[in-house]
Amino acid sequence: MLQATFINRRALYLRPDPARVIVRPFKPATEPRDLNPTDKTRANHIVERVLNLDSQAAAAQLADVLENFQGRHRNLLKTFELRADEMEEALLAHSTFSEVQRQLIGAYFLHEYSFEASALFNPSIVPHPDQSGIPSGSLRFILSLRAVGEGHVSSLTFRAGTIAADGSITVDPTARLATSPRITHRTAGPSGDEVDVVFELAPDISERVIFPLTESQSNGIEDARFVQFRDGGRTTYYATYTAYKGTAIRSELIETADFLSFRMTPLQGAAARNKGMALFPRKIDGRYAMIARQDNENLYLVYSDDLYRWEGGQAVLRPQFPWEFVQIGNCGSPIELEEGWLMLTHGVGPVRKYSIGAALLDKRDPSRVLARSREPLLRPEPSEREGYVPNVVYTCGAMTHNGQLILPYAVSDTYSNFATIEISALMRSMA
Repeated sequence: MLQATFINRRALYLRPDPARVIVRPFKPATEPRDLNPTDKTRANHIVERVLNLDSQAAAAQLADVLENFQGRHRNLLKTFELRADEMEEALLAHSTFSEVQRQLIGAYFLHEYSFEASALFNPSIVPHPDQSGIPSGSLRFILSLRAVGEGHVSSLTFRAGTIAADGSITVDPTARLATSPRITHRTAGPSGDEVDVVFELAPDISERVIFPLTESQSNGIEDARFVQFRDGGRTTYYATYTAYKGTAIRSELIETADFLSFRMTPLQGAAARNKGMALFPRKIDGRYAMIARQDNENLYLVYSDDLYRWEGGQAVLRPQFPWEFVQIGNCGSPIELEEGWLMLTHGVGPVRKYSIGAALLDKRDPSRVLARSREPLLRPEPSEREGYVPNVVYTCGAMTHNGQLILPYAVSDTYSNFATIEISALMRSMA
C-alpha cells in the first residue's frame, strides 16, 4: 500500500524534554488520595524534626534548598508557604511556625515531577483566541498535547504556533519553566468533582500544565480533543478527555475561553463510560452532538440537550477495510466543510498497527456516511515505527487553513509531528 501523494509530512518534531519539571504535592502518600492514619503519623514526624532544628540550622537548611531549586520554579517561597497551609489539616496541634519553619515544612511536602520525561503525544489543534499582530493570511494556533512522566501519569500541556499564508508551520519556543494552575473552586457532584482552575503566573502558554486534580484523574488526563465551539456569538473551547484512575476510565469535559482559566467536569450517562468522545463544533438542530466509541469497535453518533449528560447513540461507522478490521475510533472533532463533516478516524489493523483515515458525514444528518477512505491517509513509516508503543500514528484533532488540513499527529506514543493535506485532493480520494 502506497502513502497518499497529497500528504506532506513536515518534520517539525515535538519531543519530550525531561528537563521540564513542576513541583507537586508530596504527602507522603500516593497522590491524590487522602492521607490515612499512617501517612499522618509520618507527616507529623517530619514536622517535629523540623521544629527541633534551632533557628540557625533551619535558616541554613532553607538557604540550601533555595540554592538548589531557585530559578527552576516561579515564586518558590510562596509555593512552600501555600503547601504548608495545605498540610495543616493533617498536623497535630503545634506552636505557631516562624516564617522560616513554615517555608521549610512546605518544602518537605513537595517534590519535582518531570511531567514529559517519557512522552509528548496525541495532539489536537485549534485557532488561538488572540489573532492580533500576525501577518495577513496567517493563523495563530494552540496545540494541546498529552505529556507522560514517572509512573505513566498523563497531564495536559500546550504549545502555540503560526501557520503562514504559504502553509509553512512554526511552533513557538518552549518556555524553560512550567507551572500548575491554582484551584479556585471545587464542587462535589453525582459523578465526581467539578474543578475550576486558573493560571496566574504562567505568561507563556507552553508553561501551563494541568496535572491530575481529582480521584478519577489520579493516573492521568489523557487524549484531550479540543474544538473551537460556536454558539451564536459566543466562542468556547471544549475538549473531551479520558480520566483514568488506574482501575477505571470515563470521559470528562474541559472548557475555557482564554486558556488561562479552565473548568473540568465529569460527563454523565451511559455514552460517557468509554473513551474517545469528540464534540461537534456547533449544535445540530439545536442539540449538542458527539462522535463516540461505546463498544470498543464502532463509532456512534450521540446527541444531548445539556452538554454534560450523554445517553444512547446510533452506530454510524463500522470497520470495513483491512487496515481497520480490529476497531475504529475518532481522531478528534468533526470539521465542517462545504461538502459535509470531515471526520478523521483511526483504524487498528494486523499486528495492532494504528493508521489514520477519514470519513465524510452529511452536514444536516451526520448519521449518513457520504464517503470514506478505503486506504489510510497516514500510516507509520519505517522511521516512525519505534517508540513506547510501536506502529502507531494518532491524532486528537486537526483544523483547516487556506484549503489545507493541518494535522498534528503522534508517533508511536512518544513524540509528535505535523502533516498537511490538500483538502480538495482528500475529497477526491474518498469513495
